[in-house]
Amino acid sequence: MTKIVIIGGVAGGASAAARARRLSEDAEIIMFERGQFVSFANCGLPYHIGGDIQERSKLLLQTPESFLARFDVDVRVMNEVVSIDRHSKQVTVRNLLDNTQYSESYDFLLLSPGAAPIVPPILGIDNPLTHSLRNIPDMDRILATLRDNQPTHATVVGGGFIGLEMMEAFHQLGIQTSLVEMADQVMTPVDREMAGFAHAEIKEKGIDLKLNVALESVEHLTESNTLKLTLNNGDQFETGILIMAIGVKQKLN
Repeated sequence: MTKIVIIGGVAGGASAAARARRLSEDAEIIMFERGQFVSFANCGLPYHIGGDIQERSKLLLQTPESFLARFDVDVRVMNEVVSIDRHSKQVTVRNLLDNTQYSESYDFLLLSPGAAPIVPPILGIDNPLTHSLRNIPDMDRILATLRDNQPTHATVVGGGFIGLEMMEAFHQLGIQTSLVEMADQVMTPVDREMAGFAHAEIKEKGIDLKLNVALESVEHLTESNTLKLTLNNGDQFETGILIMAIGVKQKLN
């Protein structure tokens, strides 16, 4: 019997597991995911924060139990692959719940670990009011900050898709919002003329659009539980929540 091991259980890994099952009814398929969730709608995370997707459960497309029942795939969440032995065709896995390790053999190995948010080494960036958005736990932490602190101002750094979606989510929640982008336009892959339409719409909504400027430092003001942001042009302002959305980098599972 062919044994297929998949590292990573979100969009790529889950799709590969389902496809592998369609191609072979007999293969043994094991999918490792170091997080708590598999096959969730990561594109929908900002829309749940903003209220367009009301129910959190709508983001969870599959569970380990449903994957097993539907595709006969052994899904092991909170299990991190820490090493690969290509010669013996084995992976070493750490169970993150009890910190034990074990080995699993394979005939075919598929890597789909995804990406991790880029958080540059900005002074003061490590604080409880600064977040990135990549998965369900990230979303839950952002919602907890909104619920517990009820900020009146939010700042998003990065004018890509996630940054624009989070900007829109905060605007829909009635929170005054600033968008900081180091380039001279949002959505840098698109033509400047197209970006110009986006700039006009952003400004028409009353959002503070800051182009050609970068975040230089962050100071957590504990008395007010806000952040004082300093930009590289010398401007300073306070905000109640900061979202870093400047891109992603490859990660290893």
